[in-house]
Formats: sequence, structure tokens, C-alpha cells
Amino acid sequence: MTLVQEVITIGLCALGTMMTRFLPFLIFSSRKPAPKYIQYLGRALPPAIFGMLVVYCLKGVSIVSGSHGLPELLAIAVVVGLHLWKRQMLLSIAAGTLCYMLLVQFVF
Repeated sequence: MTLVQEVITIGLCALGTMMTRFLPFLIFSSRKPAPKYIQYLGRALPPAIFGMLVVYCLKGVSIVSGSHGLPELLAIAVVVGLHLWKRQMLLSIAAGTLCYMLLVQFVF
């Protein structure tokens, strides 16, 4: 890409990001409550997205070959255990990722 194309691409990405951040505040006023379906989506989408991410991350795991999915299972156990104990999402995700990477690099 030329320099002009790179600048245009970065500008469009920044504009798209800003629109997704600012548009809900422009559409929904703070003076009146959000519509019921928006409130429902706010409650239903986060667990659905996390479920989809788990399925995506585990789609390539084979329990009949290699390490039989043990590093993934142990890392998931760390994430769930830490989240139930501390209720800190970032801590749980970071510790699970670190656990998985250490297991894959040094154990399996």
C-alpha cells in the first residue's frame, strides 16, 4: 500500500471505532430508559460471546491425539477456579493464559 492508502485505512479504522463507541450515546438518551430489547441484549450477549469464544478456542483440540486436551482442560480449570474465588475477570483470563502457555511450552 502507498502512504496515502495507509493513512486512509488508519483513518477509516479510527472513524469506525469512534462510531461504535459514540453512536449508542447519541441514539439512546440518558433521560429515558433504553428499550427493553436493548436491555435484554445487554444481559444476554456477554455470556453468549464468552460461550462462543470458548467453543472457538477449543475447536481444534483433539482428545484422541497429542496431549489429549490436558493443557486446555487444566487452563480452563484455573480460569474457572480463580474466577469463582476472586471474581476478577482479567486475573482469571491472564492466569489461565499463563498456565496454558507454561504447560504447552514446558510440560506437554
